[in-house]
Amino acid sequence: MSTRQPDITIVRNLKAPPEKVYGAVTKPDQILQWWGPDAGTTVSAEVDLRPGGKYSIVFRLLDGSEHNPRGVYLDVVPNEKLVFTWEAPDWVSQVTILLRPIDIGTELTLMHENLPTDQIESHDAGWTGWADELQTYIWDTK
Repeated sequence: MSTRQPDITIVRNLKAPPEKVYGAVTKPDQILQWWGPDAGTTVSAEVDLRPGGKYSIVFRLLDGSEHNPRGVYLDVVPNEKLVFTWEAPDWVSQVTILLRPIDIGTELTLMHENLPTDQIESHDAGWTGWADELQTYIWDTK
C-alpha cells in the first residue's frame, strides 16, 4: 500500500532561528505585517494557538481580491511544528509547517494535503508567494 504524498511541499532555508520564524507565523501582530502571497495588505489576524483553537486571517491581494483562510489547529509544538485545517466553503484540507534548526537558521517545510485537484495549482502559487513574503519579512526584521 502506498502513502499519499502532500499535494504541495515547499522547503525554504531562512536566515533566522526557529523561534523567530514560529513567531512570524503564529503571532497576530506579526502576521498583520506580512501574511499573503504578495505585497497586499493583511486586514485581520485572529489566532487561538492551541490544539482545537481556531484561526482566521483576512488578506487582500494586490489585485484587490480578498481571501479569508481559517481553520482549527490540530497540533502545536512551539518552534517546531504546526498542523491546522485549511477550510473553504466546499472543502477542508490540512497544512503542516515544520521548522528545523540548521546552520544558517531554520529549514521551513510546508506541506498542504487533501486539496481538491482544481485548487492545487493556485495554492501552490499562493504558498510559494507566502514563503517569499515570509522570507522578506524575516530579512527586514533582523
